[in-house]
Amino acid sequence: MSWIKKELNYIKDSIPQIAKGFLLFLLVSSGLGVAILLNYLDQNGTIIAFLSFVVELISLIASYFLVRKYFTEKEEDSKEQKKRVK
Repeated sequence: MSWIKKELNYIKDSIPQIAKGFLLFLLVSSGLGVAILLNYLDQNGTIIAFLSFVVELISLIASYFLVRKYFTEKEEDSKEQKKRVK
């Protein structure tokens, strides 16, 4: 039973990371969702492509700000490892 509690605590501690992953998934698929919605509403193909592109661009920028902290932490770790090697 102790391993079940351990795993549940691990999942509970991972909830913010799971939420970020779900948010990233929504951001990545938002352009496709807009394209499908506009196609369903019988919009022109040029309008669909343009609006999907704009939504994907906005999503890309939002994703960058969402994962920026992760990349800076990895860069700092790699710099520390290079200093240790030298």
